Amino acid sequence: MNGFSGKYGGKAPWIVAVTAVVLALGWAVQAGESAGTWTQFGGDNQDFKAESTGLADSWPENGPKKLWSRELGEGYSAIVVEDGSLYTMYRDDDKESVIRLDAKTGETIWEHKYDHSPAEGHVHQFGDGPRSTPLLVGDRLFTVGIAGRMHALDKKSGKVLWSHDLWADFGGTVLQHGYSSSPVEYGKTVIVLVGGEEKSIVAFNMKDGKVAWATESFENSYSTPKIVKLNGKEQLVTFMAHELVGVDPGTGALLWRYEFANQFEQNINMPVLADNDVMFLSSPQVGARGVKISQEGDKAEIEEVWSTRKIQFYHAATVQIGDYVYGSTGTMAPAFMAAINIKTGEIPWRKRGFAKANSVYADGKLYVLDEDGVLYLTKPSPEDLTVLAKVQLLDKVAWTAPTIVGKTMYVRDKKNIMALDLG
Repeated sequence: MNGFSGKYGGKAPWIVAVTAVVLALGWAVQAGESAGTWTQFGGDNQDFKAESTGLADSWPENGPKKLWSRELGEGYSAIVVEDGSLYTMYRDDDKESVIRLDAKTGETIWEHKYDHSPAEGHVHQFGDGPRSTPLLVGDRLFTVGIAGRMHALDKKSGKVLWSHDLWADFGGTVLQHGYSSSPVEYGKTVIVLVGGEEKSIVAFNMKDGKVAWATESFENSYSTPKIVKLNGKEQLVTFMAHELVGVDPGTGALLWRYEFANQFEQNINMPVLADNDVMFLSSPQVGARGVKISQEGDKAEIEEVWSTRKIQFYHAATVQIGDYVYGSTGTMAPAFMAAINIKTGEIPWRKRGFAKANSVYADGKLYVLDEDGVLYLTKPSPEDLTVLAKVQLLDKVAWTAPTIVGKTMYVRDKKNIMALDLG
C-alpha cells in the first residue's frame, strides 16, 4: 500500500509538486504561442512588427508547416487577430462580407454580409474586393468597404451597432481603385479619411457613430492615418491626395501641411518618424524625402533634409528598423528590395530578384511576401539582405501584408486564407 495516500491522491508530495510545475510550464508555453494581438492595419503599433520569439531560422523545401487553409472571397483586406479569433473582409459576387474565423481551425464563427457594389468608374482590373483593414477596439470591430460603407460591429456576434456611407453621406472622394484607408483609434473616437468638403478627415464617437469632429477639404488618397508623437505632442499624420498633413487627433485642428503629390494622386505608403522630428515619406514619381518638422505654438516649420527619386515605395508595407526603412521599391515589375537611411537618404543596397512585395518583421527576421505569392525568410541589415529560405506559397495577386501573432503567420491571396507555423 502506498504510504502517501490521502489528500495527495496516492502520490508523493514531491511528485505532485513537480507535476504541477510541468503542467504550469506547458500551459505557459501554449499560452505564449498564441499570445499577442494584431488589432489594426500594420499591427498594434502600425509598424508591421510582431513581438514574437523562437521563430525558425530556416525552412524545409516546402516552406513552414501549414496549419490550415480554406477558400475566401476576393479582397486585399489584411487580417486582424485577438483572443483566438481572426477578422477580415472579402467580396462574394455583389456582397461584401466581414468575417470572424477561429484562429486555430479557420472555421467561420460569424459573417456580416451586405449588398454594396464598387462605385461607378471603379477600375475592375485590380479586383473589386475590400482594401481596408478592420480595427479592433474593446468589444467593437470597425470596417470600411470598397465604396466607403463603414460599420461598427459587435466583435462577438457581428451585430451592426451603427453605420455610415462615407462617400454618399459625407461627399467623400470617390477613388478609382476603391476606398483603401483603414480606420484608426484615438481616445473614444475612430478616425477615418473621407475627403469631403470640410470633412477630409472625420472622427466618429465609437459608441454611437456621431461625428466628434470633421476638418479641412483635402482630397482623399489611399493611405492610412497614423498616430505619432511629434515634438512631444500626439498628432495624427496622414497622406491626402496632394499633401502630408498633421492634425490634432482630439480636435481635428490642422497643425501643418507639406505638399507631396504625384500625377496619379496615389499617396499610399505610411510615413515613418525617426528621433521624434525627421519624417520619412515616399510615393511613386516624387520618390522619397526626409523632412524635419518643428513647431512652436501655432507655427510649424518644415525643412527638407534630403530627397531622392531612387526609392519609390508604392502600396506595399515597409518596415523601420533603427535608422533604416526596408521595403519594396518600384511601381512596375521588376521591383527591388531596398534599404534607405531615414536621416540621410543614403541607400546602402538595392536587390533584384523580387516581385513587388510586402514586409513584416519578427524575431530579427524580415518576412517578405511578393505579389506572385512567394514568401521569403530574410535577415535584414544596413549592409545587406540575406535570404535564408523561400517558398511558392500563394497564387497571384498576393497584395495583402502578412499578420504574425505568436508563432503563427496568417496570409491570404485573392482566393485563399491560410495559417502557417513559423516556430
